[in-house]
Amino acid sequence: MSRFGNLGHRLYQGEVSFDFVNRRKLWYSISAVIAAAAIFGLSVIGLHLSIDFKGGSVYTVQKPGLTVAQAQDEANKITGDSTAVVQSTADGQIRIQVSSTEKVSTDSFVNQLAADLKIPSNDVNAQVVGPSWGQQISQKALLGLIIFMVLVTAYLAIAFEWRMALAALVALIHDLVITIGVYALVGFQVSPGTVIGFLTILGYSLYDTVVVFDTVKENTKNLEKQNKLTYSEAANHGLNQTLVRSINTTVVALLPVTALLFIGGGILGAGDLNDISLALFVGLAAGAYSSICVATPLLAQLKEQSPEMRALAKRVAQRRAADAKAADAAGQRDESAEDEAGDVIEDSVAAGLVGQRNQPVGRARGKGRPSGKR
Repeated sequence: MSRFGNLGHRLYQGEVSFDFVNRRKLWYSISAVIAAAAIFGLSVIGLHLSIDFKGGSVYTVQKPGLTVAQAQDEANKITGDSTAVVQSTADGQIRIQVSSTEKVSTDSFVNQLAADLKIPSNDVNAQVVGPSWGQQISQKALLGLIIFMVLVTAYLAIAFEWRMALAALVALIHDLVITIGVYALVGFQVSPGTVIGFLTILGYSLYDTVVVFDTVKENTKNLEKQNKLTYSEAANHGLNQTLVRSINTTVVALLPVTALLFIGGGILGAGDLNDISLALFVGLAAGAYSSICVATPLLAQLKEQSPEMRALAKRVAQRRAADAKAADAAGQRDESAEDEAGDVIEDSVAAGLVGQRNQPVGRARGKGRPSGKR
């Protein structure tokens, strides 16, 4: 068995334990800092929405040797700014997205781009997306997200309890805010593929959280009938039992996403992959973190506030205090017994030294007496 597998076995058996639950203040502080940076990016920088959401025109150009940088320069000259989004497609074409806020008509853009690139106007394919279409897409995406959240909360409340549903909902919002904030800070555009990525990472985060909650539920069944563990300690044990599984699942899921993001989008220049791969990469990492460091500690905090768990924590504290007192008394008895035994030994040794005295045997004793021999 590998060292990592051996660690997982020891975590499951409780031989090794990482205290995640009682360090919730640290995890909350880290999440607050990351969420603050994400909110700052959303409020100050804002999201870079694609034309599918805000409307505009898409121009597709096919020219051998044309690079994304060259097409970006030409588009910037025509629009007078750098708002145009230029990407390469899988079939080697160059796609230029121009927002509807630009004051350049479609025909003017096509003619000027064709003239600058020295290609026929027919080689520039134009497609116009109206603002109303983008608004419908935005509304449907928001509606789908709300329905997803409502269904998830209802399912968890029925399958588990309302505290688990609330903790899972907070973890989902945590992941969503961080992922969207990273998009604002990095400057990647938000497209329908990004929305699909958001829904995917929310599903993954929910799956990881449910796995942990299911183990916690098993560990805390009939917990009120004993006085050895508090709810936080039992929940932390369940979290440690699923820790290696969560790490393995996250690493395996991140490997292909990393390839999409850094190899496909970065090295190969397939810009379409960036829209969904960044959401998956950030969301998967945030989901693994939230299920371990946010959802379970928050669940334990909510559960410890209930009257039953407060009474349990009081009984556990009383038993541990009694056990500690008994251990101290036993230790004192052992020490006194050792002292008494030592005193007895010392007294015995002293008595042996002064109470008994060996008399010397006279060498002349028996001289002159018959020996009985003839």
